[in-house]
Parts: sequence; structure tokens; C-alpha cells
Amino acid sequence: MDKKRILIVSRAFYPTIAPRSFRATELAKELARQGHNVTVLTHKHQFDYNEFEKTHHLRTEDFVKGKWSIINGKNIFIKGLQFLLNYFFLFPDIQLSPLLKKHLQNKSGYDLLISIAVPYPVHWGVALAKKKNTKLCKVWIADCGDPFMGNKEQIFKHPFYFKYVENWFCKRADYLTVPIKEAVNAFPDFCKHKIKVIPQGFNFGKITTSNENITNPFPIFVYAGALSKGIRDPSEFMEYLCSKTNQDFKFIIFTKSVSIIEPYKTILKEKLEIRDYIPREQLLSELRQMDFLVNFENKNIVQSPSKLIDYALIGRPVISIQPFALNKQVVDEFLTSDYSNQFVISDIEQYNIVNVANQFLNLANS
Repeated sequence: MDKKRILIVSRAFYPTIAPRSFRATELAKELARQGHNVTVLTHKHQFDYNEFEKTHHLRTEDFVKGKWSIINGKNIFIKGLQFLLNYFFLFPDIQLSPLLKKHLQNKSGYDLLISIAVPYPVHWGVALAKKKNTKLCKVWIADCGDPFMGNKEQIFKHPFYFKYVENWFCKRADYLTVPIKEAVNAFPDFCKHKIKVIPQGFNFGKITTSNENITNPFPIFVYAGALSKGIRDPSEFMEYLCSKTNQDFKFIIFTKSVSIIEPYKTILKEKLEIRDYIPREQLLSELRQMDFLVNFENKNIVQSPSKLIDYALIGRPVISIQPFALNKQVVDEFLTSDYSNQFVISDIEQYNIVNVANQFLNLANS
């Protein structure tokens, strides 16, 4: 096998708990396992990567190194300023672009460069660097977990002028990759020929499937991930659970979106547990003990929660909730251990990180 020099650029990386971090981390580990020379450019947040690098035989570099400006404050004026700067200028994330340009300007000879968004200024920084440094890499793949201008999950759409930035960087990338085929339609028409579908990848070797019968004294079910009003909205489901306080159950939610869930705690009391995020492997161990798992669907088809892959891998039944069209009958079925209408992910092998990494390598060889 031809060994390649590979550079992965991602703001989010291990140990951060986020879909883009999982994408970058699993990809870097697998490519290094296959014997490639892998370097990860990230924001280290003062984390000591020495042990991680030795274990997985790769290198990490910090392209931020504390050069990061933010505006702190909780009063209404500061919050308003934060919103305006983010909306009109993507501040503070926009700082990633010049930082990356500077860091990459003297690098060269990579066979493959993979930049991972969100945030999109990661891609823009690579585009700026490649404009000045044509020897940076042979092939550049811009991996897009969520669309930018075509993102249907945002309450506030990006200002119109960002479409010119999107067009500019899309022209310069050799390939763009998205996790599901429906996401292709969220990008400009002129670049659709260079968009490839490569799903989220996970290390199947560390996954223990749980198909045995769970013997909890009453139904215990869980959701893990972000929630948002009007988008990935749990309101109808929570209100229906509140109508069943005479029934024994426990709903555990791992989320940072606490304000959306807390109002239901008054009614559900001990039937509702709100927990903070925990490392992925620890979370999977918790999920294996549950009677079933809950997924809140997005309003659109161009984005799909990556947690569904984790759910499928551990083998517990999944109820998929449409936020604004709750099927109460299916909820009742799950609460009585009838999983005949569970959500099923087909062809799970496509999410094996070995197959995912090979798809990226195939693009480098094309």
C-alpha cells in the first residue's frame, strides 16, 4: 500500500465531545493505523497530546496557540454585541482563517489534506493558504458535516454576502464531502460534480452490541445530544410524557440544552434525569443498559444526527420522534416494550471507519 503524508485540519478534535471531533479523531486514528504519516492541525486548548500521539502513532499541532479573541460578559449589551459580531462577521470563528493561512504558508508536500467543518472558516483558511502556497498538497478534501448557506437548521440564516465566500472556497477545493446524499442539494449547483458522500465513521472494534433482554424494573430510555426550540424540539414528546405521571418510567437526557428540558422537571420529578455530556465510550456503555433510545428528527432531510449510528451499533431499539408530528401510539408501544415500529438503519457496515477512511484515500488516488 502506498504510504501517504496526510494533514487533517479540524478545530474540534479529541477529547472534545462533538460530531466533528469524532469525525476528525476516528479518521486520523484509522489512517495512522493503516501506516500513513498523519498530522492533525487543531486547537489544543492546552491539552497534553503526548500519550495520545504515542498510542495512535500520529502528530498534532496547534494553529491557535492562545491567539484567540473573545468578548466575555453576561449583560444584555454584551450578549447583543456577541450576537451581532457572530451574525455579520462569524466572530470569533472567523479568526481561524488567518491563523490557518499563516500556519500553512510554509508547509508543503502533503499527498492529502482534509479540512473538517464546522466551523467553515477552517475551509476558508485552507483556501487562503492554497492560493499562496500551491505546493501545500496534491489533493484537498473539504469535509462538510453541515451545509453552510444551505443549512436548514439555523434560526438566523447567514447574510447574503457569505454566499460569495462559499462559492469562492468551493471552487478551490478538489472535493467536498458530505455525510448523507440529501446534503448535496444544500450546496451551489456549480460544485455538485465534486461532492462525494462519505458517511460518519466509527471504530466497530470497540463497540459491544447489546441484543439481550434488559431487565429494568420499569422502562428506562435515553436521549443524548443537542436540542433546540423549533428545530430539534422535544416539546411535544415531553408534554406527552407529562401526561403519564401515573406510569413508571425514567427518561435520561445527556445534553447541554438544559433550559429546554428543565421546565418539565417540575412535573416529571424523578422520572426525568438531566445529565451533562460524558466521553463517547462511557456513553455507549450507559446506552447498552437502556430499554430503548430516543432520536429527535431534524426538520429537514439535508442533515441527519450522527448519534443514530451509535444507536444502531449498540443494538438497542430506537424510537425516532418527529418533533411536530408526534405519533403517540408508537410512544405507547415503546413504553410497553413493543418495539415493532422501531427505527432501523440499514447497511451499518458503511459506517465502519475502515471503509470510511478508504473512501477518503480513494479520492486522493483519483
